[in-house]
Amino acid sequence: MLSRLRALLLWPAVLALAVAGFWWSARSHEPPPVPGRKLITWVHFVSPLRDFYERQVAEFQRRHPDIEVRLILVPMSEYHMKFKTLAAAGQAPDLFYSGDVWMSYLLPFMRDLTPLVERDAAEIGLDDFYPEIRAAMRHEGRYYVMPEHANVALLYYNRALFRAAGVAEPTVDWTWDDLVRGELTFASEHVPDYVIVRANGDPLYTLVNPVDDALMRITHVLRGEDLLSSTPRQLAMYAALADIGVGDGGTPRFGHLPYVMGEGNKKLSKRDPESALLMYREEGYLPEALLNYLALLGWSMGEDREFFSMREMAEAFDISRVSPNPARFDLKKCTAINGDWIRSLTPEEFGERVVPFLQRAGLLADPPTQRQREILALAAPLVQARMETLAQSGGMLGFLFVEPADFAIDPEQSVADEDSQRVLAASTDALTGLGEWAAEPIEQALRGALIDGLGLKPKVAFGAVRIAVTGRRVSPPLFESMEILGRDETLRRLSVARTG
Repeated sequence: MLSRLRALLLWPAVLALAVAGFWWSARSHEPPPVPGRKLITWVHFVSPLRDFYERQVAEFQRRHPDIEVRLILVPMSEYHMKFKTLAAAGQAPDLFYSGDVWMSYLLPFMRDLTPLVERDAAEIGLDDFYPEIRAAMRHEGRYYVMPEHANVALLYYNRALFRAAGVAEPTVDWTWDDLVRGELTFASEHVPDYVIVRANGDPLYTLVNPVDDALMRITHVLRGEDLLSSTPRQLAMYAALADIGVGDGGTPRFGHLPYVMGEGNKKLSKRDPESALLMYREEGYLPEALLNYLALLGWSMGEDREFFSMREMAEAFDISRVSPNPARFDLKKCTAINGDWIRSLTPEEFGERVVPFLQRAGLLADPPTQRQREILALAAPLVQARMETLAQSGGMLGFLFVEPADFAIDPEQSVADEDSQRVLAASTDALTGLGEWAAEPIEQALRGALIDGLGLKPKVAFGAVRIAVTGRRVSPPLFESMEILGRDETLRRLSVARTG
């Protein structure tokens, strides 16, 4: 009974000695503040990013020499006890960092070593475990190790340090020499805070794009002017990446290209027909022509030159000739340039390029027969100068490849009137006894029968013959077409047009 009474009497004294010990420990281990300087105490746990936090403190004190920041790094197991110890000594930290916030940024970038630790630590001891364990950290009972460049995920602005010190945050006006627009400056008030990592740990474009550029040592970035306002954010990221040694420390040069406007002077949208690449392919625009025209949107080679190859453009290109003003997409001009490119092809190249379009129209076999290739070789030069897109080849050349039973005159065209029938009758008589079936003799025979014989003007005289033979009012040169078509098929079509 007496011993229990003594224990109860001694317990307050033991408790008082413990509190005094904590207080003395805190006072003896923490150096006194420097006279005349405000003291900010920042408690953090030991981690592989120790240098990162120490650089933050050093940079802060460089900006504010009248403020002393005391960074106290402790093992995670002693983290909360350190706070209580300082509080008991009347030195409660001004900045008590939350491990959960830090881990929410970093965990997705770290490798979980817990299964290895649980399997082997009991046998060999944690201190003798794999070398990477010694650089690992423990969080909620699990062990993590940082991969290379994982600390990039922590490039957030440590605003809490400035708030704790009661000083204004540093402001930076971002200036760069834009390759297209010259010197540009964004004042700090126009560069708001931005997020680089989602709450679930997934990095955002604002982080991964500068990291990717830094690791690949990108030197120049040319992009649309709609991204102009994001450039200061990326410049800040490049500077932070250089600070932690990611990449070679260089910052790319930026150039912001002008908008491309569509119909109604509105920004060309991906939903506009002119933006559909497949449309140009299906209509038969040459890749060289489309690239030629796109290069002219906001840039010029000079000397009013608009027709050039990609090799010529590469040799002549100078970013200083890019205009900062919006360009307008003109489909008619694009089509005209495509026509120029079609006419620049050799007849053999042109013939090969129209084959897929004639096959798509059901006019050529796959692969084309020998006879079809012979006809195409003869007919291609007749239409090459008249076409603006390759898809027009079906309408221009279809009458030469269609089967006789499938040939038909365009319903909108008619040769049933009396004048047309008189022309067709005279043409049939003139061609039936013709000796050599060639373009020149055909022309002479028809001119003699229609212009000299009937007294017609050429436009009136040959119009009905063209419709009867080709099925259209617009076609390749008539006499050459009749030569390729052949005597028998030409006379058959004239006969059908007369009796039909």
